[in-house]
Amino acid sequence: MVLLESITIPLGTKMPSFKLRDPHGKTYASEKLYGDRGLLVVFTCNHCPYAIAVWPRVIRLASYAKNMKISTVAINPNINPDYPDDAPPKMVEKIKELGITFPYLVDETQETARAFKAQCTPDIYLFDRNHALVYHGRIDDNWQDESKVTREELKEALNNMATGQPIARDQKPSMGCSIKWRKT
Repeated sequence: MVLLESITIPLGTKMPSFKLRDPHGKTYASEKLYGDRGLLVVFTCNHCPYAIAVWPRVIRLASYAKNMKISTVAINPNINPDYPDDAPPKMVEKIKELGITFPYLVDETQETARAFKAQCTPDIYLFDRNHALVYHGRIDDNWQDESKVTREELKEALNNMATGQPIARDQKPSMGCSIKWRKT
């Protein structure tokens, strides 16, 4: 397990468009995933301890965001034969186990992760209704122990975006396992 942080991407960067399938084979186009106010994109997987630790928070925040007309999509870039726990059949199990209600998509070619410059799982992006990046950072200030969280940066960004308030420009990177890039 290699620990990495998300890289800095300039705020205002336009979201790369994509078409990906869920593990059942249904295709989703990025343009159709947007809520009225924006889209939360989370690169994640099934096996990474960092991703596992924050999955419940991602699910709660997705529900919270939906009430503010911000949609959520999770994307699994770890489709790699060396990591069978991240394979699409295991994604189906994860969806059922956690009750995931938003699309959890398969980045089979890893091209979407590369277009976003994703580095780790989780790697979190919040785009406004104009498809401009407004937040790229961590969920909160304690990935290990939710009871010790003192600052919920992503929730604050969601609130500010929904209410038209400025979003803090000082954004702490997300951190997690490296994406399991396939050899090309």
